[in-house]
Amino acid sequence: MPRVRSLFLSDIHLGTRACQADRLLDFLREHPAEQTYLIGDIIDFWAMSRSICWTPAQNTVVQKLLRRARQGERVVFIPGNHDEALRDYCGTVFGDIEVVDELVHETADGRRFLLIHGDQFDQVTRHHRWVAVLGDHAYNLLVSINHWLSWVRRRLGVSGYWSLAGYAKRKVKTALNFIFDFEESAIHHAGERGLDGVICGHIHWATIREIDGLSYINCGDWVDSCTAIVEHFDGCLELVAWGWQPAAHPAVQPAVTPAPAVPCPAPVAARQMLNEGAEA
Repeated sequence: MPRVRSLFLSDIHLGTRACQADRLLDFLREHPAEQTYLIGDIIDFWAMSRSICWTPAQNTVVQKLLRRARQGERVVFIPGNHDEALRDYCGTVFGDIEVVDELVHETADGRRFLLIHGDQFDQVTRHHRWVAVLGDHAYNLLVSINHWLSWVRRRLGVSGYWSLAGYAKRKVKTALNFIFDFEESAIHHAGERGLDGVICGHIHWATIREIDGLSYINCGDWVDSCTAIVEHFDGCLELVAWGWQPAAHPAVQPAVTPAPAVPCPAPVAARQMLNEGAEA
């Protein structure tokens, strides 16, 4: 019996050592749904071209999604830049999973959201691929360091998951500026199409916030943040963080409803920090 109406997942990065497949499996078991949307970078072909790490848990993730599709749940896969090779197959169905380039999703309360991975709004990925590849290598280095930090934390008995890459994004001014530019580009695109908002991924920065009266929603990822967006049967959209330390990061971010703007503490605080830095 479905517990939620829809799940929105992005940036799982199957095929890499950093993929948090065990946590994702735990999340999927707790959230049977009527429909699941996989919004890009589900399989990391970029990383797999260098080396492959395909664990039993990652295999189970694929099997579980296929099983849910066979059992009648609608599963839609929207390729991203790391699995862009699959964009050639948009419009087809593999194992009962639909493959599309983008989709407009209507919530239970009648709002319409553009579902798109988001690399289309990333000027570096679109026009300077070599810079994107270099950045990917740097990011993978942070992930490797984070793997050893996680091992040390477990040995010390520290619970919860902590991401070095996520910490760096919150502290580095250039990264924050990139995130804000990305958000504004995505919401502008949704507004031009007469939609109520956008649900995307790509930048590994989970959030729900209002921009110019429209809802900007990012699923986050299953490498840094272990987050997903959940739609309840009344149409409310909720950001769920699976595996964070309760003291360091809220487990749930307030849901988006047709009501006014939804607060988003982290990005707002970050923007204030940037403004203070500019004034200084």
